[in-house]
Amino acid sequence: MNILVINAGSSSLKYQLLNPDTGDLLAKGLCERIGIDGKFTYKPQIEGKETLSAVDVAMPTHAEAIQAVLDALVDAKNGVIGSMQEIDAVGHRVVHGGEAFNQSVVITDEVLKAIEDCIPLAPLHNPANLTGIRACQKVMPGVPMVAVFDTAFHQTMPAKAYMYALPYAYYETDKVRRYGFHGTSHKYVSGRAAAMLGKKPEELKLVSCHLGNGSSIAAVDCGKSVDTSMGFTPLAGLPMGTRSGDLDAGILQYLMNKYGMGIDEMLNVLNKKSGVEGLSGVSSDFRDLENAAAEGNQRALLAEEKFAYEVKKYVGAYAAAMGGVDAIIFTAGVGENDKGIRAMVCQGLEYMGVKLDAEANNVRGKECVISTADSKVKILLIPTNEELMIAKDTAALTQK
Repeated sequence: MNILVINAGSSSLKYQLLNPDTGDLLAKGLCERIGIDGKFTYKPQIEGKETLSAVDVAMPTHAEAIQAVLDALVDAKNGVIGSMQEIDAVGHRVVHGGEAFNQSVVITDEVLKAIEDCIPLAPLHNPANLTGIRACQKVMPGVPMVAVFDTAFHQTMPAKAYMYALPYAYYETDKVRRYGFHGTSHKYVSGRAAAMLGKKPEELKLVSCHLGNGSSIAAVDCGKSVDTSMGFTPLAGLPMGTRSGDLDAGILQYLMNKYGMGIDEMLNVLNKKSGVEGLSGVSSDFRDLENAAAEGNQRALLAEEKFAYEVKKYVGAYAAAMGGVDAIIFTAGVGENDKGIRAMVCQGLEYMGVKLDAEANNVRGKECVISTADSKVKILLIPTNEELMIAKDTAALTQK
């Protein structure tokens, strides 16, 4: 079975063609500058097939982008499948499902309407996701399609975790609550963790640390998310590449009054000029921070230490919330590749039974156990694979 996974942005479209049963990736790529001067990248994963990089392709709309993808996949010379009939279904990443969706769903007119209704909650993302879905429906009529939501995995959170201490009317009328994101990643790695430990998901208490330019942590108890660090928006929680993470809301009023900023300008500062980049003055890339810190840049070191400190606090808080923890998972770009950050997070957690194996931790992007043999809490490095999770969900729903 072959599943085409689509992640549509406002002027871009990422794609992968996978076999969810074997996990094999057949091809992947990117359509950029849709509606401008279309650039198309195609990377077949079969030996002897030729890669295309940033080739000029007319893409006035997402429909032409999808058609370019399909043409490449079935190309006589460099294609990876014989015909369109070999694409069994399409899985679409959708950022926000609100409270309407607690799992992935086959796309119907009613589902499209519900995704539209969530646009106020994700005004930058849901419209683009809808555009990608409709473009696929136009170019691939009759092919089953599934929506996989970033927020769905976190819909199992109890009210005490997702509610804010605001007037209740803001929840009833405006749906202001914690939603959380990166749900597809947290779901994937928590499932892999259970497999690595030879346990059922229902037997485990896990803290999943998705650490990258965007970062979030999830408490996963018995296979279900019971809390997560991102909130009503992805701005909440940890300091990230350029996002501030949690802060005293009174700071907004203070800075806006002092510097004459409007709310849009203030949010631009919080989303694009803060985080480890704002703190370090160096970069939002943790590799640059590591190099700068090694050369004696104290602000770069501070940014690293601040980030790791906040991750550590969430690990401890979520262990308390669940009444224990069996394993800590590190995933995503920083979690998978930055041994220094992993070490800083784990240092001082020995009281919880967390013991990092320094030699085992000297690894990048490989699924493995990096705790010592006698560590009561296992430390796992698990590369995330959101596209495979989307493909698996899509296959499960469409095979029914």
